[in-house]
Amino acid sequence: MSKYSKEDIMRFAKEEDVRYIRLQFTDLMGMIKNVEIPLSQLPKALDNKMMFDGSSIEGFVRIEESDMYLVPDLDTWVVFPWGNEHGKVARLICDVYNPDGTPFAGDPRYILKRALKEAEEMGFTAFNVGPEPEFFLFKLDEKGEPTLDLNDQGGYFDFAPLDTGENCRRDIVLTLEKMGFEVEASHHEVAPGQHEIDFKYANALKAADQILTFKLVVKTIAQKHGLHATFMPKPLYGVAGSGMHANQSLFRGKENVFYDEKDELGLSDTAKHYLAGILKHARGFTAITNPLVNSYKRLVPGYEAPCYVAWSAKNRSPLIRIPSSRGVSTRIEVRSPDPATNPYLALAVMLKAGLDGIKNKLAAPPAVDRNIYVMNEEEREENGISNLPATLKEAIECLKADPVICDALGEHALIHFVEAKEIEWDMFRTRVHEWERTQYMTLY
Repeated sequence: MSKYSKEDIMRFAKEEDVRYIRLQFTDLMGMIKNVEIPLSQLPKALDNKMMFDGSSIEGFVRIEESDMYLVPDLDTWVVFPWGNEHGKVARLICDVYNPDGTPFAGDPRYILKRALKEAEEMGFTAFNVGPEPEFFLFKLDEKGEPTLDLNDQGGYFDFAPLDTGENCRRDIVLTLEKMGFEVEASHHEVAPGQHEIDFKYANALKAADQILTFKLVVKTIAQKHGLHATFMPKPLYGVAGSGMHANQSLFRGKENVFYDEKDELGLSDTAKHYLAGILKHARGFTAITNPLVNSYKRLVPGYEAPCYVAWSAKNRSPLIRIPSSRGVSTRIEVRSPDPATNPYLALAVMLKAGLDGIKNKLAAPPAVDRNIYVMNEEEREENGISNLPATLKEAIECLKADPVICDALGEHALIHFVEAKEIEWDMFRTRVHEWERTQYMTLY
């Protein structure tokens, strides 16, 4: 049940002198879309009567089925804190509905809601997620186009003057706080020009909403500083890529069901089953959590990104790490997702994978507390450690072969996602790249 009513939203708009409202939703690839309306049309939007053309949105419907409706989630009301010469602009995140009043099966937000409903039916009242998104800042040229020039030469947790992105990052944090975020930390990351801002965990639906809002804020504020922010997973060769580690826990009321004080690691059987489900389906959900050709340039040894399916409470080389906090803060950290993912789909497939582990009481394999990066292939095989997919093509095939992940997406989203990604792979596969010319032109 919403904490805000239609009357509350109308009052907020009047009190804050809002002139325009963006009715926001996302396409299947996680791109933010919106229909902007003047204040005079807000009552119509609040009555769920705002229509848009779904045939023009990636992964939605054919032209003969184009009419769709936007149903605002009133609790997502926020006024953008940056200025607009024509008046203040507010935002409402919407669910997408068919003309007959049923939820649209290809709406990413609905796909996550459906997974959360299954968790609720299993007795879990909350699926909490704490994301850790990373991004790069590049300088803009005189035409306002992004360059490959970094704005600093800082490293992990560096302090000014090396971290010259500090002022931009501080402005981003202040803007996020004005929009209701509880920012827990912000710092320079490993690579030059790379940054991370962590905000407090929330229930999965709110966390996914926040991830998309976060990306919008980061890009908007960076531009005001003459910078381009990118969530591309691996924009530069030879340095670390950008990830979005996802800390996850399940609750019943106020009880974190992942915690068991009697266990040596403080992990309950439920946590171990959930973890086992994530490991079982990791190869199947990687196309969703790492959806770009470029994503697989990050998932390679040597840059702290996970490329092996294993878990540990003691080191950061496996796919899953168990952070040291216990009690209500007990959680598992899935380290493979990158910030290019559609957060609704990513959280839905990871939750479904974990729930499958719980339903089937899957046994977690032994923890791998050695550095996997220094193991050879034979040692990894002896420890039962498999690899994550090495390419988008391989990831797509793994997705199609995993019925649990296919079910999480539903038939409509699965068909359209796979079709789009196969086209993307084929475009990449058939393109002649600069590396090939450099490597072969004079040799052959």
